[in-house]
Amino acid sequence: MGSGVQEQRASLTQGEVLPLASSSQSEGLKQTRSVINSLFSGALAGAVAKTAVAPLDRTKIIFQVSSARFSAKEAYRLIYRTYLKEGFFSLWRGNSATMVRVIPYAAIQFCAHEQYKAVLGGYYGFQGNVLPPVPRLLAGSMAGTTAAMMTYPLDMVRARMAVTPKEMYSNILHVFVRISREEGMKTLYRGFTPTILGVAPYAGLSFFTYETLKKLHAEHSGRQQPYSYERLAFGACAGLIGQSASYPLDVVRRRMQTAGVTGHTYRTILGTMREIVSEEGVIRGLYKGLSMNWVKGPIAVGISFTTFDLTQILLKKLHQMGYTTP
Repeated sequence: MGSGVQEQRASLTQGEVLPLASSSQSEGLKQTRSVINSLFSGALAGAVAKTAVAPLDRTKIIFQVSSARFSAKEAYRLIYRTYLKEGFFSLWRGNSATMVRVIPYAAIQFCAHEQYKAVLGGYYGFQGNVLPPVPRLLAGSMAGTTAAMMTYPLDMVRARMAVTPKEMYSNILHVFVRISREEGMKTLYRGFTPTILGVAPYAGLSFFTYETLKKLHAEHSGRQQPYSYERLAFGACAGLIGQSASYPLDVVRRRMQTAGVTGHTYRTILGTMREIVSEEGVIRGLYKGLSMNWVKGPIAVGISFTTFDLTQILLKKLHQMGYTTP
């Protein structure tokens, strides 16, 4: 009799606990797969987007860190002179450093954005991607800040490689070693504060604009998934708004990052701004290269968002078909 009761209790216990454990395990696997997919999709998105606009990006940085006046004609001349003097692939100089930085940066940013959306959605009582405006903006800002904090020295190295001849720094490791030896480890974080102050509104507005446009599109078209060209257009708008809002701080951080090789001693954000404005003026100094960013930025952000979304969709389809995702 006692033995029968014990068996029944054991059976009930197993019947109650095992499904819960199985459900918890399944949820954990689903969450892990989601994180891995986001990391992979974000890394691919960043790599494709940055490589596509690398020559324009390098040209913009060169103008940002010099006192030369920017114009489309001068930018074209710089690109052409670089091509004639150093060859076609020199236009991508520093892109290896960009890839070393942008792959983890984009992976962390997109993955963090998905996680922050889930956390804020749960906090505010919203499901999926449908978030109200303020949490939508906050999720993007937090994602960009998280990624920038974790990858900043790589951005510093990339800026140095973009504005120096290849004889000065032979590779990425050489940049790290030489800066650490000649200028100190603290130099690797020079310009960190304006970077964080700039990336928060930039990432926040970029993600906010893209998510908002997708939401409005779904409401008006009845289609949950925009076409690829629509995603590119939404991403272009996001890049245009985000980069325009944070551009002066981008100029400041580039000046501070490259101070060791340009002969300047930029130390603080306000001091750098004052020096730029006194020498070059507000518009010509703090917004130098912005018109190029209006070409480069929307293209890069559009490609980035589109690549991320389409890769996510592809990975989900592959999983549904039984293939193992990254």
